[in-house]
Amino acid sequence: MKILAIESSCDETAAAVIEDGRKILSSVINTQVAEHGLYGGVVPEIASRRHTENIVGVVEKALADADMTLDDVDHIAVTAAPGLIGALLVGVNFAKGLSLATGKKLVPVHHLKGHIAANYLAHPELKPPFLCLVVSGGHSHIVEVSDYTKFRILGKTRDDAAGEAFDKAARAMGLPYPGGVHLDRVSKEGNPKAFSLPKPRVEGSPLDMSFSGLKTAVVNILHNAQQRGEEINIPDLCASYQDVICHALVDRVMLAAKEGGYKTVVAAGGVSANSGLRALLERECKRRHLELFVPPLELCGDNAAMIGSQAYYEALAEHFADLSLNARPTMPIDEDFE
Repeated sequence: MKILAIESSCDETAAAVIEDGRKILSSVINTQVAEHGLYGGVVPEIASRRHTENIVGVVEKALADADMTLDDVDHIAVTAAPGLIGALLVGVNFAKGLSLATGKKLVPVHHLKGHIAANYLAHPELKPPFLCLVVSGGHSHIVEVSDYTKFRILGKTRDDAAGEAFDKAARAMGLPYPGGVHLDRVSKEGNPKAFSLPKPRVEGSPLDMSFSGLKTAVVNILHNAQQRGEEINIPDLCASYQDVICHALVDRVMLAAKEGGYKTVVAAGGVSANSGLRALLERECKRRHLELFVPPLELCGDNAAMIGSQAYYEALAEHFADLSLNARPTMPIDEDFE
């Protein structure tokens, strides 16, 4: 089964052709990072406009790179939720147009399910059930994946996502956009024990997280130092901040694995590229004799290949949509499209 997949949930316009959920025939990404960097973050209106300008060329190149035409495609897949609503609508409406014009069935895909499926592309041996840590700019979830299309949330952040916490703190420290990447890089030069920072926890919910207080603590450290005319060691602050976030995430995953008797742990999402998180996950999984799967760096960020991979399993389950499909800015991972 060959699926043409489209991703436009944020600031990457992407298209890919995936075969049987595991093989990448082509993958094209047009990123807007440089432009949004001028504003210190993604500007939704600009993102939507660029998707509109780029989507035709990106899809044409994905088909050309796969040496295929639309006639060779079995289904059309698209990210329909969650994400920036204007950005999502560009991809959804384009995919609906292709479906109508070609008669190919339309497969809506949840963005976070796509991030999890990125691991299927990199690790052919990976199969459910497993426990997954999904960490991105907008989401931090601990998810039970019992089957390819069956998901259950075990824990999640109550406020800021880990990626959002990284980006906002990095911006307060004066680091360039995208902040999380630069914070990770600078942290390698610092001492993770230099600053005493609050440990994120939610009373009565041991698998849930809260990063807003930690982010505020870092901002206060910076403001207080500025008012006193003191210099802050930014590498030390980056290292300390990253260490707390990574332990908050990994400690909860390890607890969930112990409580649920899981033997396989998977990481997914943009923040799974963080070097500190990957190292800590590897160390703790090895210590507990758990099998760990993480996506390669090129599949951690937003891409259409991961959407095509998940779409294959959605298609096998006959989870198709008609032309009434609409984009949704928010949607739980354990909910299906109607």
